[in-house]
Amino acid sequence: MQGEARKTAPKRIALVTGGSAGIGAATVRRLAAEGYAVTTGARRLDRLEATVAGLPHARALELDVRDNDSVEAFVRAAGIDRLDLLVNNAGGALGLDRIENAPLERWLEMYEMNALSIVRLVKAFLPALRSSGDGHIVNVGSIAGFETYAGGGGYTGAKHAVRALSRTLRLELLGEPIRVTEVDPGLVETDFSLVRFSGDAERAAGVYRGYQPLSADDVADCIAWAATRPSHVNIDEIVVRPRAQATATQVHKT
Repeated sequence: MQGEARKTAPKRIALVTGGSAGIGAATVRRLAAEGYAVTTGARRLDRLEATVAGLPHARALELDVRDNDSVEAFVRAAGIDRLDLLVNNAGGALGLDRIENAPLERWLEMYEMNALSIVRLVKAFLPALRSSGDGHIVNVGSIAGFETYAGGGGYTGAKHAVRALSRTLRLELLGEPIRVTEVDPGLVETDFSLVRFSGDAERAAGVYRGYQPLSADDVADCIAWAATRPSHVNIDEIVVRPRAQATATQVHKT
């Protein structure tokens, strides 16, 4: 029995932020299917526990990536001294305010949850990634890190920062056994727009009407594919959009 347990126990350890819904939840499920032991964190612990229910070697821990104390508590609770894969997925958009009307508190929150969250988690888990001897950091960005659009200054600014952080990490970790990947989706049907529009379900649904958007599973597939390449292969960037989307603002709808 002990020999069987050793054979079936996962060999690689992953940590995913924002695993309570959408891309994060899909990534937790996909990595568990790939044989990873997955620790995931988010603010909505009840939804997070639903994500990991029934998954072998998966656990949910409360985490607010915007808060230093919460991150420190998460690190203690995780108790990870060796980490193979860190997926920085937590993020989101708040509103479509023009720069002249920018609600600075919401823009600061977007920067905290999209960009500074990566800094906090990398600082916390880089020693564990180094200890694995074959670490990998995957940052979930957006095509908003490549483009701008009217009303999107707060979100595109935050996602441009994510891209700058990813590229900087690639330089700073060069020569170490740690890969850095950024996955940049276009339109994905999750609760992203519901959050952006403060719970306006009809307005959020309109974003995805008239064409087939990406699903959370489509993006999780990209993350898992990058993570499961041979360790000498670094997938620097994956930009993935629906076939019907050419740019952030150009979408063919029927």
